[in-house]
Amino acid sequence: MVKSAVWYVAVAAVLATSPAWAELKIGVVDYARLMQESPQAKRIVAQLRAEFDPRGRALASEQQSLKQREDKYQRDGATMSDDQRAREEQALRDEERDFQRKTSEYQDDVNARRNEALSRLQRELADEVRAYAKAQNFDLVLAEGVIYANNAIDITPAILTRLQQSATRTGGGGSGKPVRSNAGH
Repeated sequence: MVKSAVWYVAVAAVLATSPAWAELKIGVVDYARLMQESPQAKRIVAQLRAEFDPRGRALASEQQSLKQREDKYQRDGATMSDDQRAREEQALRDEERDFQRKTSEYQDDVNARRNEALSRLQRELADEVRAYAKAQNFDLVLAEGVIYANNAIDITPAILTRLQQSATRTGGGGSGKPVRSNAGH
């Protein structure tokens, strides 16, 4: 991070002192805003939600059921025989272990899919920024590590407009590639 800031300062110093660079066209892109506001990002969020919400609701229901069974055991445990109590404790431990395994698998699947989708989105956004920069004859486009940029050189709104147009042309989501599903666990 410090190296990139030093690099930006060095570039700015060279640009400010060299008349040959006076006509350099520079733009700045707020990638975080693109990742949040683009239709492609919203599509990915909706697809991930559609893919994983049913499984999440099933886990929440299973957790509620397990809690009710544990509460019942707490209430009725004193009236059970030692053998009944031991069987119920073993069954509760087994169910809790199974629930923890399912929850862990669910989280792993969600994280893997989210990372895969975000990686694809980042590539798509970078390609769009490059295409815009070439089409508009930019010499330099900066993204991360910018502390301040005048609105006159912020090309984020123009990129968002292109992304929205791209989403409209492809039916709501950029590349049109579906998010791969691993929901069968």
